[in-house]
Amino acid sequence: MGHAVVTGASSGIGEAIVTRLLRDGWRVTGLSRRDPARSEPGFTHRAVDLLDDAALVNALTGIDANALIHAAGVTRAGPLGSLDLNAGHLLWRLHVDAAIRLADILVPRMPDGGRIVLIGSRASAGVAGRSQYGATKAALVPMARAWAQELLHRRITVNIVAPGTTDTPMLRDPARSATPPKVPPIGRYIRPEEVAALTAFLVGPEADVITGQQIMICGGSSL
Repeated sequence: MGHAVVTGASSGIGEAIVTRLLRDGWRVTGLSRRDPARSEPGFTHRAVDLLDDAALVNALTGIDANALIHAAGVTRAGPLGSLDLNAGHLLWRLHVDAAIRLADILVPRMPDGGRIVLIGSRASAGVAGRSQYGATKAALVPMARAWAQELLHRRITVNIVAPGTTDTPMLRDPARSATPPKVPPIGRYIRPEEVAALTAFLVGPEADVITGQQIMICGGSSL
C-alpha cells in the first residue's frame, strides 16, 4: 500500500490506526513519546515529543511517506470562568502547530497521490465545557481545506476524521473530570477501531476524489 507516518502511535486512536494500516499492508512509522513495543516487521517507532520542534525535525529525517495521519491529542476541559490559559496553549501546539510542522516537512517530499488525515473531534461544533479543546479541533477545518486546495494539482487529498466520544484512555483522563463524557445517542461510545477503519479508507485508493472534508463519526451526537 505504501508508507504512512502516524502520530500518537502508542495509545488510543493512533494505536488503532497503526494496527489497521499494518493489517492492510502498509509500512508504518509511528511517532510518540512512549514506545508501543510492537514487533511487526512493517512497523518502525521513533520516540519524539511533538512539542519539541528540534526533536520533531530530527525524527522526520530521512522519512519519505505517502500518507500522514496526525492522531496525537490530549483533552482539557473546564467552564468559562475557570479556563487555564496554559492548557489552551498546549492544545493548540499539539493539535494545530504540530500538524502544520509535520505537513510542512513531509508534504514537499510526498509523492503525487499522497494522503493527509487529521484526527479532529465532534467537539469542533461546540460542546459546553470543552471550548478550548473544541476551538483547536475546529481550527483544523479551514487549514485542511486550504491545504486540499493547494495540493489538488498533485492529487494529494486532505481530510479530517472527527470522532465523537471514543473509548480510549483519554476518556478516563482526570483532566476532563469537570465535564464527564456523554454516551452518544446511538447508545455506546465510538470504538477506536471504527475511527481507524474510516481513516484507512481515506488513505486508500477508493478515496481518491474525497478531499477537503470533515467526516463525523459520532453515533448521532452531531444530529
